[in-house]
Amino acid sequence: MPKKIADLSARAVDALKEPGRHAVGPSGLYLVIRDNGARTWAMLYSVAGKRREMHLGAANADGLSLKQAREQLALHRLTLSGGGDPVAARETLRKREQEIPTFAAMADEVVSSLEKGFRNAKHRQQWRNTLATYCKSFSRKRVDQVGIEDVLTALKPIWQAKPETASRVRGRIEKVIDAAKAKGYRTGENPAAWRGNLALLLPKRATETRGHHAAMDYRELRAFLASLDDTQTTGALALRFTILTAARTGEAIGARWSEIDIQERVWTVPAGRMKAKRVHRVPLSDAAMSVLEKAAMLRTSTDNDAFVFPGMKAGKPVSNMTMDMVLRRSKLDVTVHGFRSSFRDWAGEETSIAREVAEAALAHVIGDKAEQAYRRGDALEKRRVLMAAWADYLTGTQPANVVRIADHRIA
Repeated sequence: MPKKIADLSARAVDALKEPGRHAVGPSGLYLVIRDNGARTWAMLYSVAGKRREMHLGAANADGLSLKQAREQLALHRLTLSGGGDPVAARETLRKREQEIPTFAAMADEVVSSLEKGFRNAKHRQQWRNTLATYCKSFSRKRVDQVGIEDVLTALKPIWQAKPETASRVRGRIEKVIDAAKAKGYRTGENPAAWRGNLALLLPKRATETRGHHAAMDYRELRAFLASLDDTQTTGALALRFTILTAARTGEAIGARWSEIDIQERVWTVPAGRMKAKRVHRVPLSDAAMSVLEKAAMLRTSTDNDAFVFPGMKAGKPVSNMTMDMVLRRSKLDVTVHGFRSSFRDWAGEETSIAREVAEAALAHVIGDKAEQAYRRGDALEKRRVLMAAWADYLTGTQPANVVRIADHRIA
């Protein structure tokens, strides 16, 4: 009957000095001592009748303790009990790990696959820039090794100071790691997930108005619009047109003469330039048409596809910064996009117009898919009345405290 091997204590193992292979437990764990005094852990086992030895790691202060060596042994014996070969399984795992990309490489792959759906080159560059800038500390780590501490290292410095940026960075990290999980590069929870995870570790953000843009009180807009009449620059005209049509900045500065139907007094923005990727028709009020007349007087190209508000460079529209500079020169702490909020506040507080019509004027998609399917029209004529009333309010055609909507008087 073979002699039973007892589990040695850590002290007994430390006392072993003679070179050779020493059994330290009944499960096939051995301490191997080399002639030069080097100490390593090894596992002896049999597969298909063949005796094999598996190196587990160094048995020194920088290596595995006796407890850790026994834990490693237990894992490998599970592989053995399942009919596998621990050495072959470990080699397969090593090869697999060599194939796992770094976080930076995975991020580049994700952006490359997503960028076809991005609206513009600026959006693509923002994705790349934010991930490269804020994830630098772990960009060279394998994507399966990125943990919650790495994510916190990226987010904590900007969480309060730059809440919008921090929110975008967190979401982009989460998407990169989700993609890595989908490709089998990692398992388990996503360390960048918010609910039940980062929400418990990061403080309440400095602002809860995420996504809101600084807006002017609509009651102050009349005086501001009047001040723009004294400035007939392309930037001022573009800003006036943007306010009167409640359009987004990119939609307004990208307007082309081919999109304007002078007879029908409608500006049709193609789907490719809309956030919701849907064609948007904008009814043009008398005031908006007046802006177009002034823009036509400054027109230098007869090309029907030319920009309504051309920039300094040939073939380019006026930049969004040009409109921002108009606001800065007026010493106003508001954004161009904020004028859409001014319009929505006015429509909600000063008119009896239906919410759906006001949202349609802003090209917002409302309702679930079923509701959207049944709402096939775009309420153009109702919006024509609304935009005319908005222009009347801004230009002083109507008293500031009276708005007419389809002959309905609201004081």
